Amino acid sequence: MYGIIKKMFTFLIIVHVSKSIRQFIIIFIIILKVQIKSKKYFKSDGHSSAWDFHRPQRSPPPSTSTTCCKPGAALRSSEVADEQGGASRLFAGGTYFAMDNNTFAEARIRAAFYPKFENDKSDQETRKQMIEMVSRGFATMEVTLKHSGSLFMYAGHHGAYSKNSFGNIYTAVGVFGLDRMFHEAWGKEAPQIQAEFNDYLQKNRINISMELVTAELGDHGQRPKDDYAVVTAVTELGHGKPKFYSTPDVIAFCRKWRLSTNNVWLFSTRKSATSFFVAYDALCEVGTATLVCEALDKIADISVPGSKDHLKVQGEILEGLVARIVSHQSSDQMKEVLRSLSQAPLHGVESDLGPSLREICAANRSDEKQKIKAVLENVRSSMCPDHSDWFGNSSLDAQSRNTDKSLVTYFLEAHPTDYATKKLQEMFRLMKQRHFPAAFKCYLNYQNVDSLSYKMVIHVRNDSICKRYQQEMRKNQGLWPLYRGFFIHINLCKANNKKGAELSEDSNTSLEIIDGAVDSSSSAQDGLAGEDSSLMLKLKFLKYKIRTFLIRDGLSTLFNDGPSKYRVYYLKHMGNWGTSARKQKELCKLLDQWAVHITLKCGNKPLSSSAYLDEAEPFLEQYADQDLDDLQPERGTAPCSPTTSLDVVSKTEGLVVFFPGIPGCAKSALCKEILEMPGGLGDDRPLHCLTGDLIGGRYWHKVADKRKEEPFRITLADKNARNEKVWRQIEDICRTTKAAAAPVIPDSEGTDTNPFSLEALAVFMFRVLQRVNHDGHLDVALWNAGYVLMRSSPLPGDVKTILDEVLSLFIHGRAELLEGWAQSQWEKRLREILFGNADYLKSIQVPFEVAVKEVVEQLKAVAKGDTKTPDTAKRRFGNIIFAAVTLSQADILGLVQQVAENDTDVNNFLNGIKLEDNLMNVHVTLAHKRAHGVAAVASYSVYLNQKVPVSFNAFFYNDKMAALGAHLGMVNGEAIVSKNDFPHCTLWTVGGVAPKEANTLPQLVSEGEAKRVLIDSPITISGVVNFY
Repeated sequence: MYGIIKKMFTFLIIVHVSKSIRQFIIIFIIILKVQIKSKKYFKSDGHSSAWDFHRPQRSPPPSTSTTCCKPGAALRSSEVADEQGGASRLFAGGTYFAMDNNTFAEARIRAAFYPKFENDKSDQETRKQMIEMVSRGFATMEVTLKHSGSLFMYAGHHGAYSKNSFGNIYTAVGVFGLDRMFHEAWGKEAPQIQAEFNDYLQKNRINISMELVTAELGDHGQRPKDDYAVVTAVTELGHGKPKFYSTPDVIAFCRKWRLSTNNVWLFSTRKSATSFFVAYDALCEVGTATLVCEALDKIADISVPGSKDHLKVQGEILEGLVARIVSHQSSDQMKEVLRSLSQAPLHGVESDLGPSLREICAANRSDEKQKIKAVLENVRSSMCPDHSDWFGNSSLDAQSRNTDKSLVTYFLEAHPTDYATKKLQEMFRLMKQRHFPAAFKCYLNYQNVDSLSYKMVIHVRNDSICKRYQQEMRKNQGLWPLYRGFFIHINLCKANNKKGAELSEDSNTSLEIIDGAVDSSSSAQDGLAGEDSSLMLKLKFLKYKIRTFLIRDGLSTLFNDGPSKYRVYYLKHMGNWGTSARKQKELCKLLDQWAVHITLKCGNKPLSSSAYLDEAEPFLEQYADQDLDDLQPERGTAPCSPTTSLDVVSKTEGLVVFFPGIPGCAKSALCKEILEMPGGLGDDRPLHCLTGDLIGGRYWHKVADKRKEEPFRITLADKNARNEKVWRQIEDICRTTKAAAAPVIPDSEGTDTNPFSLEALAVFMFRVLQRVNHDGHLDVALWNAGYVLMRSSPLPGDVKTILDEVLSLFIHGRAELLEGWAQSQWEKRLREILFGNADYLKSIQVPFEVAVKEVVEQLKAVAKGDTKTPDTAKRRFGNIIFAAVTLSQADILGLVQQVAENDTDVNNFLNGIKLEDNLMNVHVTLAHKRAHGVAAVASYSVYLNQKVPVSFNAFFYNDKMAALGAHLGMVNGEAIVSKNDFPHCTLWTVGGVAPKEANTLPQLVSEGEAKRVLIDSPITISGVVNFY
């Protein structure tokens, strides 16, 4: 039996999966069963068996025309068929191997990192979902630091991998760093511990993933102060789908082996989870390692410090944070790990470990191959016994290790020996069928040169493929994920008779049962179902993005296309990020100066992006002492919210009334009635209407131009705004012309995918078909008017009338079937049915005059500021500076007027400052991030948009400022307490005096520098908790 097993050719792809005991036993039993039950397949001399692999031959059979390869050369195939029926030929190292129906493949994952996950939902929707899961106790939110480095994976001897390759400078540096980590931690014991560690990884089929941070592998956001690595994942490869350790298990694993770990924060309550996102919004434009870590330590329910202090080893420039949903049990598990496993002291940190990585690389800068060799020579043999992964071995040249691309085809054609191989074949087959741009790079396996053994790297060339692959996984729940850092080992083997088919079936069935159980138990352990287990957000900081995305990645645009295109480049990025307007203005100045500086210095020779910090860091030092953090709010700063904010229409703003409907919804008639109504919408702002049917093309651009001429007017946009693209245009118009927007929609209950009921659609059609001489020509004279409305809003649903025919076509994307004669026939039948049911269609409509009255009343309330409408504009990050209770201007003016009526001095003072003309955004500050810290501001996130009663008991003033003393009430039984010693609402300050100076008014009163007027009966008004 040993002889049979020994003859197996192993054909690897880079996911080296050494046989576990369980798989070995299964294969052993199957082979033994075949030997015992099917002796007719075996010759007594042992020359042939059901699992008999072709021995390498020095030349192919004489009858076959072939091309031989030198040892170590690429795999090649011959198109010449042999006498058996045309099998493909494989040659490895000058040996002969035939592909036929008895060829088997065994694939083992050797290393894998987490799949790249892209949320289908928006950032805000994902946040809400994460907070909701935490609030209900279904999950915990975990946050970790994102170090700026390179992915390095290690699976034991001959198992060092970078993101998309191996045997390069990245893996050499990775092995060097891991070796140093052991010697710093274990001192003299390091060689023995390294041997045990490698043995443990290989026997248990585990790979660890690390973030490798070093200045020798290219510049990121900041040149690190030291070269280091932190473990980010531990993966148990097993016999089925890879299983990633939970973070508590990763911490436990690393503390056992004394490996470096990352910073981890856990948020298990609604308050802490919402506070985290507010803290990020407050820091996203100014956050550094120190500020971020200090804030999260205060907010998190559990804080686990990393083995490496980011400030000491990398610096203040922090790339970002990774927030993800994990099991609700993680908090308890983490507490147990921290209780039972403390961090061990470093025994070898003071020892002489030899030259540093930077010293080695500096001495071998000119020759990459020599640099790799020098780095590896400084790695102990207990960690790296030989260098064949980098330089091959005595019989194989490292430069000829690539194999024929057709090897992937051979792998897919071969019979899988087990369930894992079958699933990997399924994955690769789908990627090829969908033409995903991914490379399946194959290499000779130096550690198994006497057999047909290869390594494969799955290199996804475009991140968008990951999202497309996720969509395929939703269709096929059994499909395995597309991992990053994906390496497989493949073994090709042959059976020389028909028993191979039976063997394949037995093996497949047995292992599928085991692997299916492994997969199901693995997925059940995390306690999360479906996509919930993959909810993740990557939250990066602007200081890092300025250096990497705007400066480093913008070099090619700057040098190739010039400063003007470079400006377009960086403005586009800042717009996509939602960078605040003030920060954009500030950065434009910085980046324009950088463009001038670097182009003058480099001339026509572009700066290398891999070493851009040589020039960028000295240039940026002159800005280091500048306070780029604009913490003082300007007058008129609008409150902002990470979810929804409330916007009150001010008389100093305009108003855009628009109609997200379809033809026939009566918008033109409604606009006409409003224009002709005495007094309009009840205020003195000019009212005008822009009719789409009369204006024609580029309608919304013309609306924007008209509004810029007179921003304070009320605009009736008489045109159907039927999709999100148009709504975004309206948002831009409102933002640039200081206007609020009020949508007017039909009162019709639709579904999640459409806004109108079938009855409403029928009514709209009926109205259109009653038109004559319509300005936009959509009337009874248009031969397909009814079809046009269907095209405007394809409504899904279970329809049993004439509309069902065309609705089903729209739903299934087959509308082209209803064209020409078929469309005219459908239109004819539609009109007959609608006019035949005219009485019913008229009866279900609200009388027009009633509709006009209701709409006008609502619009008047919006125009007066009585109605608060949601702000749906794209979230602009970085402008969360303080938390406050937002108050109504009208309420505050009324309150102050009451005080003035009872005090002549106050009345004279108010008349002198014209408060009604200067009062802007009135609020009571709860916490300011400069005065009280980010954590204090974030702590109010749980009360966001909640109403708070505020009572005012005194009026303070002098010749420089005025304010109302305030006392805050309760929200849901919890008292709202301001961090200010003097809770107040600032009403006015003279030019040059900051609003925050109103905090000094009580002190000034005691010193006789200000006056206080008590309000005998404190007046209470309602405000809303918000962020500014």
